Amino acid sequence: MKKVLLVLLAFSLLTLNGCDMFRRLAGRPTGKELEQMKIEMLMRQEAEHQARIDSLKRVEKALADSIAVLDSIRQLHGTILNPSEIGGLFTTKLDFRYYIVVGAFKSRNNAESLFTTVEKDGYSPVLISFRNGFNAVGIAPANDLHHVFRSLKEVKTEKFCPDDVWILVNE
Repeated sequence: MKKVLLVLLAFSLLTLNGCDMFRRLAGRPTGKELEQMKIEMLMRQEAEHQARIDSLKRVEKALADSIAVLDSIRQLHGTILNPSEIGGLFTTKLDFRYYIVVGAFKSRNNAESLFTTVEKDGYSPVLISFRNGFNAVGIAPANDLHHVFRSLKEVKTEKFCPDDVWILVNE
């Protein structure tokens, strides 16, 4: 009878407590703790996924903004050129990605003359030498396309600015 009661007691403990009792005795997480850990892991994964989605949306917006700026530059009849398209840079090391070029001359004296004029008007010009022998005067250096666009609109109002002003992309 004692054996039957003991077996019945052990069986009832197992049925009522399930594996959680043995898990607890072994120092392992219980079913409830496992479920909580699963929920936390899913929440972490969801947060990581949302962060990736947000990052992609920011990149998509930046691209859309850049395309809009490029369209606006084209509407201002601005041209965007890479140094490699015009023979490459000769010795000039440029510190910024974008420059507004207000003149390019075969004669260095003409470039220096425009350089002085632009400097007198409050800009900090840069003399850019190309391998094809041309010397350009660049102003309003920037690393951001939006900043260059705002500067281009401003520069186009200056007396020294020609109609064929262009943007140099230093890559």
